[in-house]
Amino acid sequence: MEILRVENLSKIYGKGENQVHALNGVSFSVKKGEFVSVIGSSGSGKSTLLHLIGGVDRPTSGKVYVDGKDVYAQKEEALAVFRRRQVGLIYQFYNLIPVLNVEENITLPVLMDGRKINKDRLKELIEMLNLKDRIHHLPNELSGGQQQRVSIGRALFNAPSILLADEPTGNLDSANSKEIMNLLRHSNRVYDQTMIVITHDENIALQADRILTLEDGKIVRDEVVR
Repeated sequence: MEILRVENLSKIYGKGENQVHALNGVSFSVKKGEFVSVIGSSGSGKSTLLHLIGGVDRPTSGKVYVDGKDVYAQKEEALAVFRRRQVGLIYQFYNLIPVLNVEENITLPVLMDGRKINKDRLKELIEMLNLKDRIHHLPNELSGGQQQRVSIGRALFNAPSILLADEPTGNLDSANSKEIMNLLRHSNRVYDQTMIVITHDENIALQADRILTLEDGKIVRDEVVR
């Protein structure tokens, strides 16, 4: 079952001689439960692609469909709801709210949505992330690996259609990087969570089902790994 379809997606920054084609006619689709890694040199368009899929930025041209819905045909209010409910975002530098504890950071998307917290889901995630003894700690009381686990919990709490991770291990040592990738892989297998991960690390890329390689804003390779 197709969960994501990207059609002829382009993004241009600047005007005239200062134009930069960050993405240039990118097209691909992703099946539900698929784990896709996106690789490429710095400036190849990886982060731009992730932001356009996640509704964070608008394309210059092209379409993005998630669960059959045209993401950018929605008005701003509906687009904000889409970002909260259907997309989970994980960044390299965690982006946690410093005055909120672990539990509050994880449940923030639901609270912002004015919805009731699913306590069973929260307990399940806290245990999976091995944060049971840290739920009342603030971000500055956690290690880098623990903070990234909190950001993963926040991204997964809404059970999003797609989880998007931009260099999720880029700020971690090798032991924590391995732990984070094990958690993402576990979520992919146990929850059938569709996942797109940007990485510079070949070992991480090879853990995916499929690898997309970007160069100069275009997909130059689309390889099935397993």
